This record gives sequence, C-alpha cells and structure tokens, in this order.
Amino acid sequence: MLSSLKNPKVAAAVRLKKHAFREADGRFLVEGAQGVREALAASPVCLEALFVTDALDELAIRAGQAGVEVHHVDEDVMRKLTSTVTPQGVLGIAPFVDAELGAIPAGGCVTVLHEVRDPGNAGTVLRSADAAGCAGVVFTASSVDVYNPKTVRASAGSLFHLPIVRGIETAEAIEGLRGAGYRILAMDARGSESLYASDLAGPVAFVFGNEAHGLPQEVVGLADATVRVPQAGGAESLNLAAAATVCLFDRARRKIGKGEALETLIAAAAHDIRSPLTAMKGFGYALERRWDTLSDEQRALMLRGIVHDADRMDQIVRQLVDAARVAGGALELFPDQTDLADLVGGIAGAQARDPAHPPILWEGDAGPFFVDGTRLKTTLLAFAESLVWWGEEGPILVRGERRHGLVHVWAARTSAAMDAAAAEALFTPRKPGTGAGSKIGLYVARGVAEAQGGRAWAEVQGTELSFHVELPLPT
Repeated sequence: MLSSLKNPKVAAAVRLKKHAFREADGRFLVEGAQGVREALAASPVCLEALFVTDALDELAIRAGQAGVEVHHVDEDVMRKLTSTVTPQGVLGIAPFVDAELGAIPAGGCVTVLHEVRDPGNAGTVLRSADAAGCAGVVFTASSVDVYNPKTVRASAGSLFHLPIVRGIETAEAIEGLRGAGYRILAMDARGSESLYASDLAGPVAFVFGNEAHGLPQEVVGLADATVRVPQAGGAESLNLAAAATVCLFDRARRKIGKGEALETLIAAAAHDIRSPLTAMKGFGYALERRWDTLSDEQRALMLRGIVHDADRMDQIVRQLVDAARVAGGALELFPDQTDLADLVGGIAGAQARDPAHPPILWEGDAGPFFVDGTRLKTTLLAFAESLVWWGEEGPILVRGERRHGLVHVWAARTSAAMDAAAAEALFTPRKPGTGAGSKIGLYVARGVAEAQGGRAWAEVQGTELSFHVELPLPT
C-alpha cells in the first residue's frame, strides 16, 4: 500500500491537478467510479494507472485484467490526489483524448463552446452532448480546459465517448464545420428563430457562448442563423448547461424515427449488457484464480457483486422483451395485489449491493394495489438509474398515492442541471456509447405504462428531478 505523499507515483499524479503540468505530461485525472468505469470500457482502454483505497474494488480487478497499473493507497493519499470533499476511493490517470476537427464524423450534430469558463457547466454540456448522440464537442481556445478535474468529473466519463476538439479558434472551428457540410446555429437569448421552429435536419453545429455574456457579435455574424430557446415563464434566462441540453435533445428527438428507434433499442440493450457482463467475468476470474488466498468476507463481497450484475442484466433483458411486446401490441399483464413499500424495499436492498449507489427511501401509501408488480418494479428501476445519473445529490425518494382510480408512483432526487424539456427528452431511446445509464429504460417504462392505459412523465421543480408513472386500478 502506498501511504507516503512523497512517493514518486503519487507526486506525479498530484501535479496533474495543475493545468501547466497536465499540458507538459499530456495526462489528466479521472476522479470517481463512473469516469473510471467509462475509461475502462473505452476501446482501447483509456487508462494508464489507477489508484484505489480498496484493492478488491471491482474496478481495480477490471483494470488489472486490462493491463492497467493499479496502486493501492491509503485514504490520506487519496484525499491528496482528489479535488472532492468526500473522495469515492477511485482515481485514474488517462492520456489526453484530443481529436482533430476533421476526426468528427460527417453529418450529425456538433457542440461548439465559445468562452465557456465554468468547468462544471462545460462538463455538463459535454455529458448532455454525449447523451443526445452528438458527433463531437469543440472546446475553443477561449473556453475552460476540458481536462480540469471539475470538468472531467461533471462529464461523468462522457469525454471518452465522442471526439473532443480543443484549443482551436472559434472562427476556425466554424469555417471547418461549414466546409464539412454543417449548418451553423448561434444560440442567443435574442435569436431571430425559435428553436422549436428551426430546421434541425441534416448536419447542425450549435455554438454556445459565455455564461454571463453569451456570444459576441463577431461570432454571431459567422453563423447561418441565430436561435433562441422559447421561454413561457418569467425567468430571465436558462443556465447554459440547461439551454444546451434542451437544444441537443430537441434535435435528437426529431431525428429518431420509429424504424431507427427499434434499431437503437436493440443496439443500446446489447451495449448496456456489456458492463455488468464484464464485471461478472472479472469477479469470476478473481474467484477462480485466487480462491484459496481470499478470506470468506472477500469471497462474499465478490459473490454479491456477481448477483448485483446478474440482476442488472436481467433488468435489461426484461426491458428489451417488453419493448418488443409493446411494439407488437402483444404486452400481456399479470396484475396482483402489490405492496409498494415491500416493492421499493426490495429494490433498495438489491441496489445497496453497490456501495456507490445512493440510498432508496420510501414514503406514502403502500397499498396494496392491484397492478403488475413485476412491470412496476422494472419501471422504478429505470427511474432510479436515471436519477443516479441526472440527479446528483442525496437519496432517491420514492412516493406513492391513490387518486381518482389511479395509482401514482414517483421517484425524485435533487441537483439536476436540466429543465423539463430536457428531462422529457430522456424518454427517447439513445444509441450505444452515449453514457447516462440505460439507453432504453425510460422509453420502455413509458411504453408499458401507455399499454396499460396509464402514462409516464418527468418533472423538474427547482433542482429536483422526478419521474412519474400513473396506472389505472380496477373498479
């Protein structure tokens, strides 16, 4: 175990907190389990080294199998390495993933950031671009460093999923994208076109400006059109990350047709299965090779991990089967007396096998309600997974109530950086490699609810994000 802050490997990692040393070394820090998980899932693996406080952590085992240099460190060293108040105990070192502008695939959607200075905002925009299926993101020379630890953390691994161009002047980026066939849209609160009325077909590049000042006129003048996000309420403006999310998901929503949606569902389900399958293989490999050297507690920990990942795979397969049945009009229901408190308690217990998963708490009318408990469980699992990704603080609170011949169940979490339109867009199936947990869970939840004569939707109130389902009850 490394316990000295003067250890050369520790010191070399700590220096990467500073921009100048990152540029000199061509490497950056990846804090937290999600970012490290996505770096390991990338092909080829985008990690050179991994520091962990638990040598038997699933990510440490996977990293070792992938040939990554793994270092076991104490908590004092981990605190020095990270920039968070409560480190997750996992930190990787990755080489820069810079791409040239020409590496962005032709067609699709590109996000261009001009003078975006807040690292949290920039990381969230990158995450939204990934989730919306963008072809690439451009961090112009005047924007924050994409490898700033806070930007990397806010992206939650998305910077490993799509081409990232940085250090280029905004005018050069616009010229290059236009030459590749992209239509340039400057996002401005006073834009002449409404986003919802704009033509977003074909290759589109959205240009977003500074959080406080927006885009300067010299950049606006380079665009093919200036576009605004319509606002019905009295808010002065949207947060940059929220506005970007609305734009990117609105284009994604229009792009996906029924045929493409079915293809996307199948590909996304296959992609989602890969992560738990890889984790199970890692645990199985460790148990086979090291059984005699492991303690009973260590064996039990790994076996619990296998059970957790098997449950995850079962959930994805159930979602895919139900999607096919809904599409074919052949969904068969199996309603029974269901106690919501017991149902949520079982979900909470299963998810607790993952120590990084936030607690799931129940309150409200437990019933019993005459509903298809298995389908409702799958829906709530999809809600919980989405809240792990898009809500960033506190436990997941699940509530339920009976009203007007319906059972209404919803799950909520705080600190979501999106508005209602962006949350609604999460019900659209997403392609493999677009991050943000399950790519099909919410889509299937809505389809199953509607097949029963109910509905599913999202709400955003302040920073609280919630997902809801209403199902009819027999009279």
